[in-house]
Amino acid sequence: MKHSVIKCEGIEKTYGSGDSAVLAIKKADFEIYSGETVALLGPSGSGKTTLITMIGCITEPSGGKLTLSGECVYDSGWTIPDTRKIRREKIGFIFQSHNLIPFLNVRENITLVPQMNGVGVNEANTKAVELLEYLGVGDKLEKMPSELSGGQSQRVAIARSLANNPQIILADEPTAALDSQRALSVMELLRSLAHEHDVAIIVVTHDERMLPLFDRILRVEDGVVLEMANS
Repeated sequence: MKHSVIKCEGIEKTYGSGDSAVLAIKKADFEIYSGETVALLGPSGSGKTTLITMIGCITEPSGGKLTLSGECVYDSGWTIPDTRKIRREKIGFIFQSHNLIPFLNVRENITLVPQMNGVGVNEANTKAVELLEYLGVGDKLEKMPSELSGGQSQRVAIARSLANNPQIILADEPTAALDSQRALSVMELLRSLAHEHDVAIIVVTHDERMLPLFDRILRVEDGVVLEMANS
């Protein structure tokens, strides 16, 4: 049974103050459920990155209420003592540039966060092997990031985002650096992950060819968040 994973109630963000104040996100109200893949569309400067970093507890909202996996994390101010703990335990991030740590091998990149969360070395290693096998790059366990192709690097980045068993994955243009075939492969993989692991995935994208793969579409324009019909 699906349950609410992300709930935004009047979430907004203002940069600056007085006459120079810019309202980047205007009282956003929406809810995202487990197992859903949601596209986040909008032109450059529309507020997409601001919205996704607020959900990821990186950018502090200016008002409203944010609930993640049933826990209120922001209500006109942070309601939790450590936002880093929430990110480590509940959220996985995938970036346009895979952002793998260059001096760590693939296994070490994937096991870093679980070990920071107190997971033992053997358990973290076992999880890394399982994820890489699932994602079709099981033979890259001991490779350095510089030895991987772009598609392989992005799959390793996806494995890293799943290593802490998150309930939420936030992906910022994860296919922008890939050719169309590899981009389609990555998006199909994310959709499968959402459904099979009951994870809520939000993907910032400009590629409208990928839209049929999403369960829902949110569009941000001039700071206003609206839901679009997905045909």
